[in-house]
Amino acid sequence: MVKKVSIFLCLLCFLSQSFGSAQPAPAPAPELQWLTTPHPKLEINGLPWYTANKGEWIRLPLSLKEVVREPVWKLAQSPSGARLRFRSNTGSLSIRLEYPQPPGMRNMHAFGQSGVDLYVDGVYHGTATADAEAKPGKVYTHSFFSGRPRQEREITLYLPLYLGVKVLAIGLDPDAGLQRPRPFAREKPVVFYGTSITQGGCASRSGMSYQAILGRMLNLDYVNLGFSGNGRGEPEMARAVAEIEASCFVMDFAQNNPTLESLQEVYDPFLSAVRSRHPDTPILLITPIYAAREAWGPDERLEGMRAHIRQVGARRIAAGDARLQIVEGTDLLGPADGGGLVDGVHPNDLGFQRMAERLAARLGKVLRLEGTDR
Repeated sequence: MVKKVSIFLCLLCFLSQSFGSAQPAPAPAPELQWLTTPHPKLEINGLPWYTANKGEWIRLPLSLKEVVREPVWKLAQSPSGARLRFRSNTGSLSIRLEYPQPPGMRNMHAFGQSGVDLYVDGVYHGTATADAEAKPGKVYTHSFFSGRPRQEREITLYLPLYLGVKVLAIGLDPDAGLQRPRPFAREKPVVFYGTSITQGGCASRSGMSYQAILGRMLNLDYVNLGFSGNGRGEPEMARAVAEIEASCFVMDFAQNNPTLESLQEVYDPFLSAVRSRHPDTPILLITPIYAAREAWGPDERLEGMRAHIRQVGARRIAAGDARLQIVEGTDLLGPADGGGLVDGVHPNDLGFQRMAERLAARLGKVLRLEGTDR
């Protein structure tokens, strides 16, 4: 009998704790305020023709659609290097996106192709991605965070490296403040022209291209005009690059030219087109980085391209171009860095981190940034 009473009392105690002390259900989260783009306090960086293109998230002006080769135009639909930035004390942040198609590359997963990365005060917090059902008209709503303490933060959203996207709206707390982001160390962007390595292949996500890492390290704006397999230095691309007012130009193209002879045809004329428009702007010439096949011995084609870039650069420097410098790609990613490659050619996150770290000091000096030798 005593045993039965004890069991009954225990049951009553359990029920009392389970029901009598139950906490009230949390109040539903307030509806977000959705800010459509463009918005005067949402700064868009890395798309120099965004306004002229009437809000299209693409990397080349619409006027070049029938001018550049079709593969170049298709690659321009991927907004690699584009960022959306602002400051806010919001405790919640969401985004609405539309993708034209699902990701489908062999050597990059969905995060690397389609991801929109969130960095808060320079620290990575998450990624919104497309899925296998992505198509025009299908809208994705992704919540990066909610219910966080209300304090002002620097927000940066890095757009996809290898898949087109439309950023439809940004969702914030209804009463959140919204301010322009902090200024960059230099008003004008650093403009990169080059190959798939420039575009971001094969970073695991958009915030891990070497330009994105450099931008965070040095607080620099940048424009990414890397075109996978198609950074060949055509005259129309030279003119497009030269249209941009830059703090520095970085020429990182060579490998997409099928032969040394084809590179020789375009390299010096490309530099001439840019230099004629920007006589005093620094230009860095990067020779090809290391490729895994070179572990077996010298690669005649790559070595020839490196030599040609050195020759062109040295000739121009000797002729008085004091604002031009040569950067050895193998100093950025060399024979000891094979672990920094994905497929023997393209850097992974480790490779891009090393490239950024090794280029940062050089770029900092060229731009006379605080904390670097002048």
